[in-house]
Amino acid sequence: MAQAQTAHVPPQNIEAERSVLGAMMVSESAVSPVIDEVKLHPEDFYLEKHRIIFRCLHDLYAKSAPTDELSLVESLTQRGELAEAGEKHYVSELAASVPAVGNAAHHARIVQENSLLRRLLGAGQRIQEWVREHEGEPRQLAEDAERLLFEVAHEEQASDFRRLDEILGDELDRLEKLSSGDAELTGTASGFRDIDGITGGFQPGNLIVLAARPAMGKSAIVANIAEHVAVKKKQPVAFFSLEMSEVELAQRFIASGARIPGDKLRKGQVAQKDWGKVVRACNELEEAPLWFDDSSDLGMLDLRAKARRLHAQEKSRNGEGLGLVIVDYLQLMRADDPRANRVEQVGQMSRGLKILARELNIPVIAISQLSRAPEQRPDKRPILSDLRESGQIEQDADLVMFLYRADRYEPDEEKHDGLADIIVAKHRNGPVGTKTLVFLERFPKFVDYSAKEQPIEQPAGVGPPLDDSAAEGPAF
Repeated sequence: MAQAQTAHVPPQNIEAERSVLGAMMVSESAVSPVIDEVKLHPEDFYLEKHRIIFRCLHDLYAKSAPTDELSLVESLTQRGELAEAGEKHYVSELAASVPAVGNAAHHARIVQENSLLRRLLGAGQRIQEWVREHEGEPRQLAEDAERLLFEVAHEEQASDFRRLDEILGDELDRLEKLSSGDAELTGTASGFRDIDGITGGFQPGNLIVLAARPAMGKSAIVANIAEHVAVKKKQPVAFFSLEMSEVELAQRFIASGARIPGDKLRKGQVAQKDWGKVVRACNELEEAPLWFDDSSDLGMLDLRAKARRLHAQEKSRNGEGLGLVIVDYLQLMRADDPRANRVEQVGQMSRGLKILARELNIPVIAISQLSRAPEQRPDKRPILSDLRESGQIEQDADLVMFLYRADRYEPDEEKHDGLADIIVAKHRNGPVGTKTLVFLERFPKFVDYSAKEQPIEQPAGVGPPLDDSAAEGPAF
């Protein structure tokens, strides 16, 4: 005997939809909370006629026109949508059956939550279809499924077409805030005065590539940046280290914060007078939202999935999510497509990091190795063509910085002692140029450079502590 199949009705609340639309017609004070605060969209309504009515009310509100029943019916008539909206009598029913105008925002959230449940249901059905049809490798399907669920959960933040006037309004607000002195930087501060001066901070959605030859201090400078963002600015940082273990990273952060030689810390040769500095540095780091992942076998799919989960976790905690992602370093990542050649693999990695930056709307710093080309030139300063293994890195990056220390090539020249050049070779939205820092190799730590005096490395425990704040810079 055939059993009748039960039709599953998607999640919806028709009464809440009717209440929201009716309240927007009865009281103009209910319109702004629904549109501006709850940010309800036409697609959030289950019934098509409710979507049509809401879209018309939204457009009337955008034009500062009345949203009463008469104005709505007239607008629907002019659009030729009155019949699809249920005719005039249905619009009148909505206006006459409002339970409580003051609850419009609450009812709008009910509509929005049911819309989210329907999108989740649709995403689940799509994932089931992918699995049944074997549309791709299992790991790729897992990445696509996680990305789809993330997009559904954060759809209100997803990018869509925006009119230029909306963008200009946001930009004018930002410029006004900057000109009033309420904000000095438009992005995440690096902690280095001159670098922030040329970049304005690392911008959300940007891929920043920091490249250098080996032993220039690449890992040290990104550790300093992570320390400033997490410890000083209290912004969460995800640090993916494919080269050093989490123990080595912890030792670096402690040595940098306590201003004691890193080799002595590793060997346990900490002087009695330095223990107080070690404890203070550890206390600061304990409170910092700094997350390490030292997986040596890390692919782009894994990295993006981990960053996405951590971003969602931090967003639920602080409302903002991650402030920065650091990858040390790009060429050590595992290729997700072993069949591609090396150039294509590195290009896929750089493109994946750029997509991650745009998806989470945060800056991503990727360390990259350089080819040996600088070693074969009289001028050892790196240029963009020296980026190793793929020109795609140069194309994907919004900002390319090279770290160059002349004392690595001319160790006997005292004039270069401790000086490090940050060469901004590509800046998609700003100027390029060269800025100078000082590298305190014993700690290891980079600090701002003051050209008033020759920089001299201060021995540990001697004299007052160096001030490496980006606002003032240390006096050497």
